[in-house]
Amino acid sequence: MQTLLMVLLIIVSISLITVVLLQPGRSAGLSGAISGGAEQLLGKQKARGIDAVLHRATVVLAVLFFVLTGLNAYYL
Repeated sequence: MQTLLMVLLIIVSISLITVVLLQPGRSAGLSGAISGGAEQLLGKQKARGIDAVLHRATVVLAVLFFVLTGLNAYYL
């Protein structure tokens, strides 16, 4: 059980780091480069949709991270 929780925690952690890095910052880092090209092709509505999906994914992954961390600490 503890091994499964640890593997899930590692997967969620890597996913959370990736999703956070894809979000636009003040200088519109990596997400600006990716969604900038998509914005030219697909319009501004899609860019807002991508940002909304990244925001929701961040919230879900953060909650999963905290739950898995708590469960891992409980079973340790």
